[in-house]
Amino acid sequence: MQKLTGKLCVITGAARGIGAAIARRFQQEGASVVVTDIDEQAGAALASDIGARFIRLDVASEADWAALQKEVPAADVVVNNAGITGFEHGPVPHDPEHATLEDWRAVHRVNLDGTFLGCRYAIGAMKGKGTGSIINISSRSGLVGIPLAAAYASSKAAIRNHSKSVALYCAQQGWQIRCNSIHPAAILTPMWETMLGDGPDRAERMAAMVADTPLKRFGTVEEVAAIAAMLAADDCAYVTGSEFNIDGGLLAGSAASPG
Repeated sequence: MQKLTGKLCVITGAARGIGAAIARRFQQEGASVVVTDIDEQAGAALASDIGARFIRLDVASEADWAALQKEVPAADVVVNNAGITGFEHGPVPHDPEHATLEDWRAVHRVNLDGTFLGCRYAIGAMKGKGTGSIINISSRSGLVGIPLAAAYASSKAAIRNHSKSVALYCAQQGWQIRCNSIHPAAILTPMWETMLGDGPDRAERMAAMVADTPLKRFGTVEEVAAIAAMLAADDCAYVTGSEFNIDGGLLAGSAASPG
């Protein structure tokens, strides 16, 4: 049974990885999907493949969100997935001592400001009906400290808390607009490829990277998409202000320490 039939769903950072998997899952569940990303080629290709609509969106741009609001004034589900680690253009210091203010702000501009703007857009797009689901993609890194990726951890922790503020605000207005956060840990996405490589020791590298995870494996983007689909559906109408860890059991015990 398709659980998102008749729902219009907007997904940010949907050209690849977790965002693309969510877009595919939502389409399979019967939703009308709007794929957004700064990567126009990959985003348009995905949209064409799944029968969705593509709109270019830089989540850090208030003007881009205003343009989206004009094109898609009403939505039932908004997934704020777009995010960066800060290492996209090569290794730079992101520890608390050596990170530059510019690099710190760049990560927060996309991850946190982008989520704030996405939630603001979602509220405006949903309050006419008085119902909807906002799903913010945080991270395991938003629940524990990450010494060498302090900006990323800080931004993801802020997303966790802002999701709760949005949930409470919407409830106070008398709207049935829900807001929840998902916290993936080691999910096998393209961002891991530079660390894993394609050499004969790839399997060993993969095993080492998830050695502290109780289930001893990477998670898949489809497993994250399944949680998003659950939260988007009306079955979860009483779930708001909550957080959902998908980490193979990592945070269940002492292995949660990042070392």
